[in-house]
Amino acid sequence: MSDPRGSEHPDRQEPAPDASAADAEPAARAEPVAGADTAAADRTDPPAASDILGAALGTAARRAGLDPSKANSTGHVVWHAMGGWRGILESVLPTLVFVIVWTVTADPRTQNGNLWLAVGLSVGLAAVFTIVRLIARSTAAAAIGGLIATGAAAALALWTGRAADNFIPGLVTNGVYGSVLLISALVGWPLIGLAVGWLMNEGTAWRGGKRKRRAFFWLTIAWAGLFAARLAVELPLFLTGQVTALGTLKLIMGLPLFAPMVAVTWLAVRALYPKRDTDREGSSMPADG
Repeated sequence: MSDPRGSEHPDRQEPAPDASAADAEPAARAEPVAGADTAAADRTDPPAASDILGAALGTAARRAGLDPSKANSTGHVVWHAMGGWRGILESVLPTLVFVIVWTVTADPRTQNGNLWLAVGLSVGLAAVFTIVRLIARSTAAAAIGGLIATGAAAALALWTGRAADNFIPGLVTNGVYGSVLLISALVGWPLIGLAVGWLMNEGTAWRGGKRKRRAFFWLTIAWAGLFAARLAVELPLFLTGQVTALGTLKLIMGLPLFAPMVAVTWLAVRALYPKRDTDREGSSMPADG
């Protein structure tokens, strides 16, 4: 960079500065600037963990079809998030078959059904869904995850001999998800905000706006409330061994509550981001599908 003094007086000849002074002066100037830059970085840069977590959550949301930057209708987004007909069947049928078989084969005196048959058909159905996806070469991650969860739950129930233990993984999931969501909102880093910030390429800049910060706080609280409600309803039934009622309410509080929550979240986020730059040249995409 040219000396600003030289630009003001081009014909003026300045004496050559002393070498030691020239070396000392930039060092003296550079030190506070570097310190200021470090302090500014400390104030503005988010924790590395938030970037990693936001990227993970945002990637999962995008794979589920929840990308606010795309002009999709709410119905399309909700249907895609549930996985369409195949996703719905994969989520519902294993549990439904387990409940039906257990109930139908239950002894009127003991109210105990055929546990081996119930878990066998449930796991077998989950395996069929996974094989179909693999043969069709479609995304099988969800089906494989469902198969693993179903198999683990079945193994636990067979090991203890208690049919209600087939629902332990679901209870644990509700408790963990609800707790993590609640804590993230209370400490000022709601997970919904981290995911949306990554999807919208703004990182954690949303924390600087009251409207977005408040919206992401309450959306995260709402999701935490959904998991807490499931746990509050299902846990007493689990403790008392009411298998049929437990399985039935698990189905009722599953997709029928998940779908409206996805819709509300989608609409709220789209309202917060009415437009989004799609490239550096200033082109934008309308937010309403």
